[in-house]
Amino acid sequence: MSLLCVRVKKAKLQGPPDKFNTYVTLKVQNVKSTTVAVRGDQPCWEQDFMFEISRLDLGLIVEVWNKGLIWDTLVGTVWIALKAIHQSDEEGPGEWSTLEAEVVMKHDEICGTKNPTPHKILLDTRFELPFDIPEEEARYWTRKLEQINSLGDDEYSFQEEVQKKPLPSAASQCSFEDADSAVDDRDSDYRSETSSSIPPPYHTTVQPNASVHQFTVPSRLQQQGVLRETCAVSLQNYDLDYQEHVAIRRYDSIESTVSGRTDTESTSESSQMTSRQCSIGSRRSLDRSDSPAGSSRYGSSCNVSQGSSHLSELDHSHESAHGSEQEDDHQERVSNHSYHSSGSYQKDGQALHREQEEPHGKGEEEKIYETEEKRADHSVALELEKPKNVDAGAHVSYHGDNEPPPFPPARAHWIRAISKVRLRLQEGQDEADPSKPPWLKGGPAGGLYGIDSMPDLRKKKPIPLVSDLSLVQSRKAGITSAMATRTSLKDEELKSHVYKKTLQALIYPISCTTPHNFEVWTATTPTYCYECEGLLWGIARQGMRCGECGVKCHEKCQDLLNADCLQRAAEKSSKHGAEDRTQNFIMAMKDRMKIRERNKPEIFDLIRDVFCESKLTHAQQMKTVKQSVLDGTSKWSAKITITVVCAQGLQAKDKTGSSDPYVTVQVGKTKKRTKTIFGNLNPVWEEKFYFECHNSSDRIKVRVWDEDDDIKSRVKQRLKRESDDFLGQTIIEVRTLSGEMDVWYNLEKRTDKSAVSGAVRLQISVEIKGEEKVAPYHIQYTCLHENLFHHLTDVHGNGVVKIPDAKGDDAWKVYFDETAQEIVDEFAMRYGIESIYQAMTHFACLSSKYMCPGVPAVMSTLLANINAYYAHTTASTNVSASDRFAASNFGKERFVKLLDQLHNSLRIDLSMYRNNFPASSRERLQDLKSTVDLLTSITFFRMKVQELQSPPRASQVVKDCVKACLNSTYEYIFNNCHELYSREYQTDPNKNQDLPPEEQGPSIRNLDFWPKLITLIVSIIEEDKNSYTPVLNQFPQELAVGKISAEVMWSLFAQDMKYAMEEHEKHRLCKSADYMNLHFKVKWLYNEYVRDLPAFKGKVPEYPAWFEQFVMQWLDENEDVSLEFLHGALERDKKDGFQQTSEHALFSCSVVDVFTQLNQSFEIIKKLECPDPVIVAHYNRRFAKTIGKVLMQYADILSKTFQSYCSKEKLPCILMNNVQQLRVQLEKMFEAMGGKELDAEASDHLKELQVKLNNVLDELSAVFGNSFQTRIDECVKQMSDILCQVKGTGNVAANARNTVAQDADNVLRPLMDFLDGNLTLFATVCEKTVLKRVLKELWRVVMNTMEKLIVLPPLTDHTGTQLIFSAAKELGHLSKLKDHMVREETRSLTPKQCAVLDLALDTIKQYFHAGGNGLKKTFLEKSPDLQSLRYALSLYTQTTDTLIKTFVQTQTAQGSGVDDPVGEVSIQIDLYTHPGTGEHKVTVKVVAANDLKWQTSGMFRPFVEITMIGPQQSDKKRKFTTKSKSNNWAPKYNETFHFILGNEDGPDAYELQVCVKDYCFAREDRVLGIAVMQLRDIADKGSCACWCPLGRRIHMDETGLTILRILSQRTNDEVAREFVKLKSESRSAEEGT
Repeated sequence: MSLLCVRVKKAKLQGPPDKFNTYVTLKVQNVKSTTVAVRGDQPCWEQDFMFEISRLDLGLIVEVWNKGLIWDTLVGTVWIALKAIHQSDEEGPGEWSTLEAEVVMKHDEICGTKNPTPHKILLDTRFELPFDIPEEEARYWTRKLEQINSLGDDEYSFQEEVQKKPLPSAASQCSFEDADSAVDDRDSDYRSETSSSIPPPYHTTVQPNASVHQFTVPSRLQQQGVLRETCAVSLQNYDLDYQEHVAIRRYDSIESTVSGRTDTESTSESSQMTSRQCSIGSRRSLDRSDSPAGSSRYGSSCNVSQGSSHLSELDHSHESAHGSEQEDDHQERVSNHSYHSSGSYQKDGQALHREQEEPHGKGEEEKIYETEEKRADHSVALELEKPKNVDAGAHVSYHGDNEPPPFPPARAHWIRAISKVRLRLQEGQDEADPSKPPWLKGGPAGGLYGIDSMPDLRKKKPIPLVSDLSLVQSRKAGITSAMATRTSLKDEELKSHVYKKTLQALIYPISCTTPHNFEVWTATTPTYCYECEGLLWGIARQGMRCGECGVKCHEKCQDLLNADCLQRAAEKSSKHGAEDRTQNFIMAMKDRMKIRERNKPEIFDLIRDVFCESKLTHAQQMKTVKQSVLDGTSKWSAKITITVVCAQGLQAKDKTGSSDPYVTVQVGKTKKRTKTIFGNLNPVWEEKFYFECHNSSDRIKVRVWDEDDDIKSRVKQRLKRESDDFLGQTIIEVRTLSGEMDVWYNLEKRTDKSAVSGAVRLQISVEIKGEEKVAPYHIQYTCLHENLFHHLTDVHGNGVVKIPDAKGDDAWKVYFDETAQEIVDEFAMRYGIESIYQAMTHFACLSSKYMCPGVPAVMSTLLANINAYYAHTTASTNVSASDRFAASNFGKERFVKLLDQLHNSLRIDLSMYRNNFPASSRERLQDLKSTVDLLTSITFFRMKVQELQSPPRASQVVKDCVKACLNSTYEYIFNNCHELYSREYQTDPNKNQDLPPEEQGPSIRNLDFWPKLITLIVSIIEEDKNSYTPVLNQFPQELAVGKISAEVMWSLFAQDMKYAMEEHEKHRLCKSADYMNLHFKVKWLYNEYVRDLPAFKGKVPEYPAWFEQFVMQWLDENEDVSLEFLHGALERDKKDGFQQTSEHALFSCSVVDVFTQLNQSFEIIKKLECPDPVIVAHYNRRFAKTIGKVLMQYADILSKTFQSYCSKEKLPCILMNNVQQLRVQLEKMFEAMGGKELDAEASDHLKELQVKLNNVLDELSAVFGNSFQTRIDECVKQMSDILCQVKGTGNVAANARNTVAQDADNVLRPLMDFLDGNLTLFATVCEKTVLKRVLKELWRVVMNTMEKLIVLPPLTDHTGTQLIFSAAKELGHLSKLKDHMVREETRSLTPKQCAVLDLALDTIKQYFHAGGNGLKKTFLEKSPDLQSLRYALSLYTQTTDTLIKTFVQTQTAQGSGVDDPVGEVSIQIDLYTHPGTGEHKVTVKVVAANDLKWQTSGMFRPFVEITMIGPQQSDKKRKFTTKSKSNNWAPKYNETFHFILGNEDGPDAYELQVCVKDYCFAREDRVLGIAVMQLRDIADKGSCACWCPLGRRIHMDETGLTILRILSQRTNDEVAREFVKLKSESRSAEEGT
């Protein structure tokens, strides 16, 4: 850090003077300062600015702006590179720079300017030298050190270092690069910029931009080095060896231990020191108070206690007393600009004693000695470098022994060398003058940290959780800065003077003085008003006159006269020799003082106690004071010097929008005036006037006028003695003056009509006879107020501030109880102290106790009223709030700095609100609320009074503090989780298991840590929600502590949890159930507190991903458990015989058990309420596989054993019900898992499973249905027998229909008896779905059986049965049918029997429909089994011709597909249709046969037989045969035959069957092969000639077979018989095969 000093001197601007009203803005490193605006083309500002510079690669930007009515315009810019600025501690003449119009940018930073303008500006810029020594001296010391270094250390050439870089700048000299440094960018607070447009009033010792926070931590003492007065400084003890050093330190430590200080409380004391202590007390020896308490690492977190460095600013009461040191004053003031904080000091070098209020613990010290001895090597260099009132503890606060020393080797050489030189120069000085008083002990100074550094919360010691905490532990009640401490407590001389002045004000208080006795009065000669000096106008009754003292004034001026009439009369009488009257007055005053003393003894007792005076002294003082009151002005005289410095914000009275102001000052009858400043509303006069005054009740009348020189004003002068416009006045009672004062006075009206604004600044020096060296009354008031406050709070109140009980609008002006309040009010009234000054002083006092109960509320109210005073400007004045505040007598910088430090301290305390404002204490919670109100007031002050652009919002500051506190709270509960949990929640004291330290945190072996942590987190959030949120309700939209708490806690917890789960995933040392339980707790925490927070709303949280692998692991394990459970459940069910679970349930308990287990598993997954759809999909897929595996295993086991249960009555139904119940439950589970929303993969899996279960159910139903086959067969056979007995023709007469129904009932009886018994049972035992399946199977079996046994009955011979019902390959044996036909009595249904059967079918159908409870009618109608039976029945009722026609039309592939022909026949066919009759004639020519395959031992005589098959052929020639040819396997025939067909049907109803046979005598001819040709194929062409391959048999389908069977039963029908024979022929067996 370097200190940049800039003096803006003046400028030369090109253009008319009235055009310019300019000000200058300086910008560097994000800090901006502005001068006042000055009119004219050669403005002169002469203002100083200081900046802390940490980056020398930047530049200083100087902008000149011209003020406008609406907006300001830029005149020009100068950019000065910081590297180009020289180092000096002397102010120079400055350099002229040309202003340029534009800036040059590079990487978003200004790096230069361009386009010169004709304007110029004079600036003096310099960097302060290190160690505050002159340049020549610095060079001298550098040379000396080079020589010493070259002697002692060859390893490093110091000269090189000097050549390489310029002398380091001030603040960078000794900065500790301590890792624990609390000065951290993260926590830097917003800083108030204070403009120095007005030279600082009497108390300000700090220049603009030099507030504490802008500097790095080391104390200025370290930078001080060689002192300015002389190099021969008393630094003898710099060279003490280490042992002596430790010995002294031990002595100090013991002493401090005895005084009872704890190290946390006494942190950072000497950080508050200023260099002035060094420079003023340069001839004093430095004492070594190196008490190491500050080495506590946590001291740096700014847990500074009140009183730990009660050092404050310069006490001006001694300013003029020590002329010998006046020459130092300028240097001191300059050097003070860069100090970290102000120290209290007095000009005579007597350093003020610090209050050592806190006890000092011992434990830390012993540890520190050990560390010190370890680090002897480091300490030597540091000892040399530091004065001894800087805590040595600072250098033992590094993290570990192995870390490097804080300085590079070269730095250490420099320190060692400079110390040796100083020592040589110093030798003997101590011996010469041992009587010099040592400096006071500096006390511990942790790491030299300023209070306004934010604590580094990450390194904090753990704080106790939520519970009862002693506030004393971390810090005392107030801020320990110089601003807040009470300087006057130790200034005995000032106290003594204030004591007298207070008695004087109280013994004859102004509030009790005799008012004037005004009467309307007529002047007979021209008379002037005593107050305004205007003529009393009029012929009669011109004004008012006091009957007692004779003072005359205007009626409007009578209220402005407030001097005591009685005293004035006494003075007047004594001067004019009216002795007896004087005596009367004096007696009256004496009586009044006696009454006062008698009536209010408590006031004088309190004053005596406050100032610790003995009764004797007090009595003497009372006498003296009374006498001085009686003497009044007769023995009073004073020399008054008044400097009219400047004014601000005056009214514009001229037409030009400006004024030409001058000032008149009148003391008594003496009147003087300043020169006129033309065209300026902020004029600067700097004119000094001298007055003598002999009347303490006189007034100083300061009036500001606008000079006018026109006819109107001349006329006015003739009439009124006032030619000029009145701009305002201030009237100062001479009695309110004391010492040297630099005060702003607000200008006031003279009448109600006058428009007035602004303030005038006066420097007044008063030398009262007998009181030549006294402080100004404002300082005296401060002394009184501070001492009263100290007395009432610290002495009587044990450190607790007593809040006065006051009500009403002015309650904020009541600071103490009645007695003390009267004292301060009377003092203020007597000596002209403004009420706002009183308020600000009390605010400063309270700042030192702001943590006391009730104080924040009072401070908040006070500051709000201070804000209102400055910010709510009156309508008559146009002065801005910042200008009004700049004119504050309290001191602008002083108050701003106080607020800055208070703001920081409040932030620090709010950052530990759990400790400082425990939820268990209602009054502390109220203080918390008030603390936030106070912060808000500070923000309002910065915004409205200082008029800063964008100070940090109070809500944001509080939010940051809350977050900081929560961060540290989380860290604490994380680090002490087990211990806190057992303390807060362990009910059984015996369970208090002490964990080894390594297991305090989370472990890979178990998960115990996390639920405890969650419980603690919840307790924190709940406390924030229920206790702190209702209190901190000032920013409802922006700050909800409960929500912030939840957000911060979750964010921190999430980081730790995620990392922990990643570790667990690698090792998996815990059970999956434990992980699941933890998952539930985390889910609950998130849903309960985090889900609805704005930051997380609508977002998919991360936490499910942390646990995904563990849930999958659990699901894997769960599958095995489920399968095991399934087997167990089935075994149990089997043992119990698959009993129904209840009378209403139709399934057994194994299904319930299996699904109960699956549902429980799914409930667990569901209860995870996983918000991540992707992860839910993964879980569902995995679980769907488990369901599939379990249910299919169940189904498989049932299927395997089902056959064996079919003989049982109910069991098969129950088992089928079980499978159906699986399907039902699966559907429910599908819906529970999301139904249509379910992940596609899982959904497909479950749907597939449903299909598989359906198939299983179908299979079981079929098996069950088939198990009834035998019994149904018997029933149907009985039906067949009964049916055979039904006689009669098909044409049933109308009257005989009843007999058909009767017959049908008889036929059905056997079947109905069977079905009745079973179907009733099934209806009760089966579930509806299962029942329908069983009914379907039964229906199928009944239909098929009836078809096979009744409609198409099987033949008794096995081969015959095979022939009829086997596939086509068996059909070759069909020729044997005729044998059966011949042998057995064949069954052929008569039409009546068909009618009976048809009716019976309807009855069966109705039965299976069961009035809607059974199978649906549509199903029954469409069932293929019924249709097949119906078809067979329908064929029974058809004629032979119809059946043959049907056969020809349906059997289109009888002779096709001959794979292995046994020969071929060549034939020619011609088809002719008669055009008239439509009859068809078919001519067939058999040409030849070829390649006949036939073996025979005898004669082979093949011939061809041609048969026409079709309807209407019974009366026509149907068959022709050729001649046979002997032993010819390729015979030629060439024979032609003619078939005549009727016209009833077309050719498509006919076919030709060609059969080649071997002629045998006396026995049946043997068949070689058969071919079939359908006429439909040649109908279109009309003729055809082809070779037909010969097959071994005719091919036909089920329909053909049925027709054949029906026709085979018509034995009386020749055509039918012939047809059956033809179609059942096949190749005969050959000989020898």
